[in-house]
Amino acid sequence: MASTVDARGLSCPQPVILARRALEAGDLPVVVLVDTVTARENVTRMAQKAGFQVQVEAEAEEFRLTITK
Repeated sequence: MASTVDARGLSCPQPVILARRALEAGDLPVVVLVDTVTARENVTRMAQKAGFQVQVEAEAEEFRLTITK
């Protein structure tokens, strides 16, 4: 079952921490919603270093990151 992390409006490192917790719970894919380029880059970097694939979709001024194994 997929899980969604709504990290919009949060400043780093909160989006990274929330995304990491969701990945550790093991409910893949994990969808992370962020609204800054910095959060997008930091969450993507963390997931890739942990061995996950990240697909980024831009939606208006927000980003949807889908993290899979």
